[in-house]
Amino acid sequence: MFSSSDLMAESISLESGNMDALKTPEGDLHILFTIASGDALALSAVGVREVVAVSPDRITPVPNTSPLLLGILNLRGQVIWVADTGQFLGDETPLNTDRPELSIIAIEEDELMVGLAVHQIKGMEWLNSDQIKPATNLSDKMAPFIRGEWLLDGEQPQVLKLLDPLAILRSARWGI
Repeated sequence: MFSSSDLMAESISLESGNMDALKTPEGDLHILFTIASGDALALSAVGVREVVAVSPDRITPVPNTSPLLLGILNLRGQVIWVADTGQFLGDETPLNTDRPELSIIAIEEDELMVGLAVHQIKGMEWLNSDQIKPATNLSDKMAPFIRGEWLLDGEQPQVLKLLDPLAILRSARWGI
């Protein structure tokens, strides 16, 4: 049970300058992940419908479709296509599907939804769009789907590429 002295002590600690935990984040919320090659990518959380971890046997292969597609998945009653995100972006390294769970990011616009299978979800972070730079060292296959990149500071600087979900959803690359 709280007493009035407990509440007063909490009020004093907030007034004393310990406001780091209450700072308003700058920028927009993004989902950070990697593809099989190890490249770090981000998607704005705004266009993401859901992030799920599913057993690979829940993805049903569909014959005579694009090799970029792993198959279809019933996601809460809606059947969606699931793609190997790395291969979709032109990466030669296929996603390892021989594991207990696959991480899938479901992106959507209007009535169109696609699942992007990724190597690993790294988390969510607030990133400032003002700090994005034009992307460098992109393959011709990847370039149409990248909006830019951030150079993140740390022990080892890391390049984080920002994906364009609308370009992915509207791509003729799906071949379906």
